[in-house]
Amino acid sequence: MPDPSSPAAPGTRAVDRAALLVATVVHADEPLSFADLQETSGLAKSTPSRMLTALERAGLLERDPSGSYVAGRLFWSYAARHDPWAELVRLARPTMEAIGEWTHETVNLSVIRGDRVVQVAQVDSRFMLGTRDWTAVDVPAHCSSLGKVFYAYDVLSIPPGPLERRTAVTLTDAEELRVEAKRIRGRGWASTTDELEVGLSGVAVPVGRSGTEVIAALGISGPTPRLGSRLDELGHYLLDQSAQLSTLLRGRTVKEGVA
Repeated sequence: MPDPSSPAAPGTRAVDRAALLVATVVHADEPLSFADLQETSGLAKSTPSRMLTALERAGLLERDPSGSYVAGRLFWSYAARHDPWAELVRLARPTMEAIGEWTHETVNLSVIRGDRVVQVAQVDSRFMLGTRDWTAVDVPAHCSSLGKVFYAYDVLSIPPGPLERRTAVTLTDAEELRVEAKRIRGRGWASTTDELEVGLSGVAVPVGRSGTEVIAALGISGPTPRLGSRLDELGHYLLDQSAQLSTLLRGRTVKEGVA
């Protein structure tokens, strides 16, 4: 971590201070409040808060629901592209492409990083309507079918709420989300209809290396008019595909790259 007592080169003092704030947050074992950050970093109390605002705006830092500072979206985006999940993506790619070939819809693979869902691979929709790169989009877990999979199988803890409302039908109550999680475990797949944005639906299933270990979620998303009446069909189809992928993963070890 940078030493705040070290002399700064002319014109770099503000950059050094900003780098120190980022490094302090990244190396911390837990989110840091504004007061904690000042104390831990060793910076004077006169450090302007606008520096933290600029770091948030750039995606280097962000604040959790309590207002404390954590690593920003740029770190998560980088980790999604340069981490041990590369082997998982390699193994899942043929399955994802087969799903895309059959459905013509967008196919995504997601994992958990900390308390957020990170989409690590995508097969694009064959349709013009519905084509978007979701790997760079930060989606609230309770609004997505992929996120609901992780809630249902206890990979993510259901937050106490209230949850962010994106549309009129978004689940914003923690108890409602628990009921939904139980329903998902019972049928094996999760779905959303107009919960992230009006006109968008999704369906997703767990991917695991054993009967209880869920390491990823595999899903399809697309316009509600195309998917809305097919969610049951697509859910069962994804379960079959996920079972085959999970069988493949059971033959891999952490040493081979699938954590």
